[in-house]
Amino acid sequence: MKYTEREVLQFVEENDVKFIKLMFCDIFGALKSVSVPASELSGIFAKGLLFDASKLSGFMNFSSTDLILFPDPDTLALLPWRPQQGRVVRFFCTIKYTDGTVFEGDGRTFLRNAVEYARGKGYNFQIGTSCEFYVFEKNDNGHITKIPHDYAGYCDIAPADKGENLRRDICLTLEQMDIYPESSRHESGPGQNEIDFQYSNALNAADNLVTFKNVVKSVADRNGLYATFMPKPLCDRPGSGLHIMLFCMKGTENIFKPRLDELGHEAKSMIAGILERVREITLFLNSTASSYSRLGNSRAPKYITWSHENFAQLIRVPMINTDENAMILRSPDNTCNPYFALGLIIYAALEGALSGAELCSATNLSPDNIAELTERLPATLDEAIEAARSSSFLADRLPENLIEHVLNEKSREAKEYAECEDKEMFETVRYFYTL
Repeated sequence: MKYTEREVLQFVEENDVKFIKLMFCDIFGALKSVSVPASELSGIFAKGLLFDASKLSGFMNFSSTDLILFPDPDTLALLPWRPQQGRVVRFFCTIKYTDGTVFEGDGRTFLRNAVEYARGKGYNFQIGTSCEFYVFEKNDNGHITKIPHDYAGYCDIAPADKGENLRRDICLTLEQMDIYPESSRHESGPGQNEIDFQYSNALNAADNLVTFKNVVKSVADRNGLYATFMPKPLCDRPGSGLHIMLFCMKGTENIFKPRLDELGHEAKSMIAGILERVREITLFLNSTASSYSRLGNSRAPKYITWSHENFAQLIRVPMINTDENAMILRSPDNTCNPYFALGLIIYAALEGALSGAELCSATNLSPDNIAELTERLPATLDEAIEAARSSSFLADRLPENLIEHVLNEKSREAKEYAECEDKEMFETVRYFYTL
């Protein structure tokens, strides 16, 4: 829905809104916010809101730089779990320097530019997502435990599936924010859940992912539970991924729609473009050491392969003759900044399409039977860092200082992980309580 600033101010006045949360992500995807009284909103639309970026490591360690938040009126949403009297709304923000130029680490602007570049080439990308997460119990003192909320399995039902009501509350809350889940279910792991989302434009899809994580954690906490998007919270159980469904309109046609039981050349070239660049961008799709505990286990992809039917491959492209047929990228997880992740995926797909890249043969073997000579995804955070460090693709599309900061921060994290003898404890302390 499109809102003007005037319409937003009218909505705030008519709906007893007393507080505004200005939300934004750091370069690693961590959600931040500043709250202001509703009476300040008109002035903030005009001049923005200053904040001190030097206190946040995810803003490239500026020592003395103020940044300014400018709320995007189109992202207006009530927070349904907040009081109904003196209500609270949120906006996502554009981040700028005090001279009015856009901050290089503003992921929303990066993704918006990718979408506009694609549109200029005649392509309109639509994104759907499947999001997995675990839910754990809290003890009598309200402290988080590692006891799963239930011990149900894939698509089990109540009473074994104790997450049924939680997922219902999450979905209803999202609908109140004009975000529409397509389906939900219990996943394979104990206490593991999945919620899938309808297709939307790329910027909305990224905004919705950030909102979704906030809603899941808030609703779980309200129910006395703890939800985590850590990629591998239980070492001997399936990990949690973020499957990205991408279809692309050119004119009035979806180029991923099969024709005569065959994908078109542009669709194949887009898949080839992503396969060509996926090693280089993996650091921006899987950004923690825990991410690499997941990859290669329990059908999470390991090799750079694709298939029409095999669910264990990196990319799957069902051969379904519908207007919503899409390619599915299965390696990312919810540790990523979705704005940078989706933007890089779009750029890689476009590079393939515009160059006419040739797609390799499909792979229908199980991961255990794929020859080791097949190129694989980075197996560790260190490998992902080195692939990103040597990437001309990333250098051409991301600001140099942003890449340098990400590489430095992640190199420090990888070094701490390598030096820790108890890897499971490191992942628990570093990720379980924060992701």
